[in-house]
Amino acid sequence: MPTDRQLKMGFMLHGVGTGWGDWRHPDAQPNASTNFSYYKQQATIAEKAKFDFLFVADSVFITAKSSPHYLNRFEPLTILSALAGATSHIGLVATVTVSYSEPFNIARQFASLDHISGGRAGWNVVTSWLEGSAANFSKSSHLAHDTRYRLAAEYLDVVQGLWDSWEDDALVHDKASGVFLDPAKLHELNHHGEFFQVKGPLNIARSRQGQPVIFQAGASEDGKNFAASRADAIFAGQETFEEAQAYYHDVKQRASGFGRNPDQLLVLPGIRPVIGSTDEEAERKFQEFTDLTSIENALSLLGRPFNDYDFSQHDLDAAFPDIAEHGANSNQSQSHRILALARRDNLTLREVARRFATPRTDFIGAPEKVADAFETWFINRAADGFVFNVSLPKELEVFADNVVPILQKRGLYRSEYEAETFRGNLGIPVPPNRYAAPLTRVAAE
Repeated sequence: MPTDRQLKMGFMLHGVGTGWGDWRHPDAQPNASTNFSYYKQQATIAEKAKFDFLFVADSVFITAKSSPHYLNRFEPLTILSALAGATSHIGLVATVTVSYSEPFNIARQFASLDHISGGRAGWNVVTSWLEGSAANFSKSSHLAHDTRYRLAAEYLDVVQGLWDSWEDDALVHDKASGVFLDPAKLHELNHHGEFFQVKGPLNIARSRQGQPVIFQAGASEDGKNFAASRADAIFAGQETFEEAQAYYHDVKQRASGFGRNPDQLLVLPGIRPVIGSTDEEAERKFQEFTDLTSIENALSLLGRPFNDYDFSQHDLDAAFPDIAEHGANSNQSQSHRILALARRDNLTLREVARRFATPRTDFIGAPEKVADAFETWFINRAADGFVFNVSLPKELEVFADNVVPILQKRGLYRSEYEAETFRGNLGIPVPPNRYAAPLTRVAAE
């Protein structure tokens, strides 16, 4: 069914893997999270398959029980800057927390990545939800959930204001007259807010895509409102089609309520496909995938949305414990979803941990079956695209070789990149410079 809409695809560069046991697979590289050659190889495969972007997740706090990838890995902007030189079209999206960084530095770093890559940078704006993060940044306590989102809104205001410091024609570069820039087109921000006081201007101009693309992963009420009002794309975490479709319509309606065109807000659920030559082989591979995660590791993974809560103190085969207070100021949306699932289905702790660590999804099966799932979610408005997480080593190659051609044949997925910039490939317009825009409107009138 050919369509004007096209699937948007991101690939998560997650080194040794998302879970605790991925590194144990015979084909896994235990040092993958700090192995540039490995990252470069994955980036090359994703770009050849015409993915829209690479995504590097992050957090700024670990314990000895953190997942192997989070224990020892590259800093996002550093690895993506290196990969910018090894790629030519694919977008480069980095997670950076607003809770433990400064707007001027982050504006400068993302603008630099945007120039290095020729207009392919994206920023996943997060607020950090692990309370231990505060101790790594000379803070006595972690900000409350609602305060973090107020800070995030102001932080983004500042960064986007700094990105507009230079009008697009401010740099004259007239050698004959000796005029390097038009000072009237270089602007101070002079921001004075609740959390930040930033003068500006930024010491780097706008890139060819105007500003980096903004991503967010809001699922709480505060998070969904922030994402719907400010993001260009949203990372979604729903596992079932029905949940994804409900979330999709919710945030699109919120975007409309904020006066935005909902078609210019992309909703991208994260998925971990398991693909076999037959459905039976895919089931065997899925079992192989689930066997990599011990119950101890599943409990550690389950603890993260509850501020790294230690579930090992509870009886595995008893009812799921009521620990809502541990998720309230952590990953609020994820912890609430887990608690609701446990209560609805009357699940034990063991059952919740297993389901959370290795969920069974629609994206398990032979290539045609997996392609059908992509089409169903996309055509029926449960997603505008997906973020591909590797379940088993080489699954990206399997997807690129066996599922991508099916999606292309169905007219759902590009065969070539449409543009040279990230915004161009996503179909998101270049934001006008706030200082030049009024003059442009006057001239047009």
